[in-house]
Amino acid sequence: MTSHSSTKKRHTTDYSHVEPLPDPPREPDMNQRRRIRAFDGILVPYFADRDDVLISGDGYLRYNGSDPSERLAPDCVVAFGVNPDAIEARNGYVISEVGKPPDFVLEVASRSTGHRDYTVKRARYAAYDVGEYWHFDHTGGAYHGVALWGGVLVDGEYVSVETVHEPDGLIWGHSEVLELDLCWDDGELRFRDPSTGEFLPTPEETRAALTDAEVQAAESEARAEAAESRAEADRAARQYAEARAASLEAELRQLRRQ
Repeated sequence: MTSHSSTKKRHTTDYSHVEPLPDPPREPDMNQRRRIRAFDGILVPYFADRDDVLISGDGYLRYNGSDPSERLAPDCVVAFGVNPDAIEARNGYVISEVGKPPDFVLEVASRSTGHRDYTVKRARYAAYDVGEYWHFDHTGGAYHGVALWGGVLVDGEYVSVETVHEPDGLIWGHSEVLELDLCWDDGELRFRDPSTGEFLPTPEETRAALTDAEVQAAESEARAEAAESRAEADRAARQYAEARAASLEAELRQLRRQ
């Protein structure tokens, strides 16, 4: 697996004593929520060897925590060199408190938010100095106009990342921030390690792998328990035989004395 050692100074401001931000309204589209949860389920294990990475699909993104007019609630946020526990305790990402903007934001398309994702939200994320902004449309472009789009912030505006359309229908672009390829794969969001060419496992694939491992572990444990049972039975048989022999020998000595 790729090493993710941090070379950036960690922003360790602890503002968890501040009153948490309110929960933003939840998108009613359950398929969208599933895709957002999948984002967390893929990237959290990938960056598990680092304690300075925030990966979140919950909460507001604000510059000033006390300004309720800032109502952006990104579907997916990634920030490096931060204190994720403190940010999660705040129930949102407040740039003025963290000390830096997120490095990466992604929006997942829905019927109700599609147009705002690539207009209003794109402009606001640029104003917040978010390094990379991506949006993903499972329909292939009905809500966003394109299936997958990524932009790198240059002089206050997003410059489009090159998007590759493969003959098999796979659409992908490379995120310099994540050092991963983002892929539109038959309507699903996938992440690919460019060093291996392999997709990062989805939560379902991880569970399936764990299930196989658990089955193997259970079978191994059952074999060990069976072997232990046989060994215990053998020990009990030997102990019985030794006790019986000792008893017979004692009876024989008694008979001889008579």
